[in-house]
Amino acid sequence: MDSQTHPLDPAGDGPPSPHVVVVGGGIAGLAAAHAVLSRVPAVRVTVLEGAARTGGKLRLGELAGQRVDLGAEAMLNRRPEAVDLARAVGLADSLVYPKSTAAGVWTRGAVRRLPRNVMGVPADLAGLAASGIVERPGVSRARLERTRPRLDVSQDVGIGALVAQRVGGEVRDRLVEPLLGGVYAGRADELSLHATVPSLVPAIAEYGSLLAAAEAITDQSAGAEAVPVFAGIDGGVGRLAGATEAAIRAAGGVIRCGATVREIIATGAGFRVVVGPTIAAETVEADAVIVAVPATAAARLLRDAAPRAASELSGIDYASMAIVTVALRASETVGDLQGSGFLVPPVDGRQIKAATYSTGKWGWLAGELVVIRCSIGRYGEERQLQHEDAELVQAALADLREAVGLRGPVVDTTVTRWGGALPQYTVGHLDRVRRVRDAVALVPGLAVCGAAYDGLGIPACIATGRLAATRVVDHLRPNETMQP
Repeated sequence: MDSQTHPLDPAGDGPPSPHVVVVGGGIAGLAAAHAVLSRVPAVRVTVLEGAARTGGKLRLGELAGQRVDLGAEAMLNRRPEAVDLARAVGLADSLVYPKSTAAGVWTRGAVRRLPRNVMGVPADLAGLAASGIVERPGVSRARLERTRPRLDVSQDVGIGALVAQRVGGEVRDRLVEPLLGGVYAGRADELSLHATVPSLVPAIAEYGSLLAAAEAITDQSAGAEAVPVFAGIDGGVGRLAGATEAAIRAAGGVIRCGATVREIIATGAGFRVVVGPTIAAETVEADAVIVAVPATAAARLLRDAAPRAASELSGIDYASMAIVTVALRASETVGDLQGSGFLVPPVDGRQIKAATYSTGKWGWLAGELVVIRCSIGRYGEERQLQHEDAELVQAALADLREAVGLRGPVVDTTVTRWGGALPQYTVGHLDRVRRVRDAVALVPGLAVCGAAYDGLGIPACIATGRLAATRVVDHLRPNETMQP
């Protein structure tokens, strides 16, 4: 299907309205398409998704007859983008909040209460000492941080290396590593302070101390405790993708799954988007293109249209992981499943890196089952993921038995593998993203979005989609004011 056969083309009544192609149907691409149609309904939009479904890392599945999230299962509520989109696509009445967000750290033989922190940087040394996560010498070492020379982080650094230098290696290994590992599946020494914990940068500039900055941030957030940190959706966050897809179709947008884009060619007047296998290639003409696929695929697609952006994108690496979801019969389950779950420091050598007690976290899952999600896999440890599904399940259950004394008949299990799912925000990431966007800006009508740029969370991905939509609509309608 090209622009001349698009179902929204006028029937011989003047030239066709502008055509926007969105390459990639993850939540960023869906958000971009939805934003374009919301702001300029006359624009034709086609979403091309290579997989058999849209949603990307938002995926619903079934476990023992219960619908569950097999990908992302929560969204940051203190950023507006995700909850705003949920409301816009008809899910306002389905927004829910966790029953508990109290997480622990499984280390030194017990699941220990996670003290106040900013992505693992301690904000309460008394709480840290009481937790037992860090031993007394490590806490004493951390107390010295405020007496050290004023800290300057105007240049990006690895957050793990910075914490080790200022607060001690034990804090890095047993707090920062598991917190960052839970989000990025990465290695703290290599991950960018500026990109992964941006809130710390201005606070450090003000206070000159890592611990003082963390304390100030948590004190400020304490005033917002009435606003839940996270939100979910009754029936699973994966519903957000389906509802957004339905809203796009209702607005006249076209979504094609199983449509792998092989090439994007800038023509000067627009773009030719080549779809499908070489022997049956199809060309879709577009006036603007939004590339909403992971950096590796984006680099391949932009080699012709934006070679400098492609070169930069090729430098973003990815980590793979798997989620093991298990269901047990609630009436026969034994275990200390208090709070929302726990994180695991890699230094402890366990198989799992985190566990979430889904039925203890989300009220909509309450019933006859206990559902627990375990994540496995860190950057550079892909060999661990080469095991068969049954082996990953047994490894997760063994760790759960040791961590919380989990006992009971397992009703059902499923393993969801996310190969190359998590972009690594290494030192200098923000500068790399700036160079990508500068290069893309040189190509009229082209935009990029997704998890590779400004954050891995659902709201951050949606924000990049909206930013991309603004760019292409401004290109197509330069003299019109965008609707809010």
